[in-house]
Amino acid sequence: MKVVVVSDTHMTRMAKKLPERLIQELRDADAILHAGDWTAFSVLDMLQAYATTEGVAGNNDGDEIIARFGHLKVLDIGGVRIGLVHGHIGTGKREDTVTNAFKSFGPGSVDVIVFGHSHVPVIQKRNEVLMFNPGSPTDKRRQKQYSFGVFTIEEGALVRAEHVFYDDKS
Repeated sequence: MKVVVVSDTHMTRMAKKLPERLIQELRDADAILHAGDWTAFSVLDMLQAYATTEGVAGNNDGDEIIARFGHLKVLDIGGVRIGLVHGHIGTGKREDTVTNAFKSFGPGSVDVIVFGHSHVPVIQKRNEVLMFNPGSPTDKRRQKQYSFGVFTIEEGALVRAEHVFYDDKS
């Protein structure tokens, strides 16, 4: 099973359409996860044209997105428990986004935590939980490249989590 992971699209301010590099991966995706800061509800329609899409709201999302998605959820995708949160809620500063995301879920409740907010791609283990921030496919901020993530799930296990980096968001 292929799961494409995005966050911080900030559309339509940062981009009017999904980047071509992202679309290449979406074409054969089985599921799509969005970790918040959609900023336009139309992004859901764009993503759902490719696969079932689930997500959470971020700090830049309006009432419609918050009502549809909420700020926190646990999903079972192919037997893998994935916690989904934007990462902006907590007591830390932006550099503490990983900690904010980690503290959003109870011990043993998830195998993976997908989060966003910082626009900084992250892949690291914390107490046996994979922490994954895909970065942003449209708003790289101070990063060298745009990015998103791809998970491969087989037989109830996450067998690969990787970032896809690229230079052109058109």
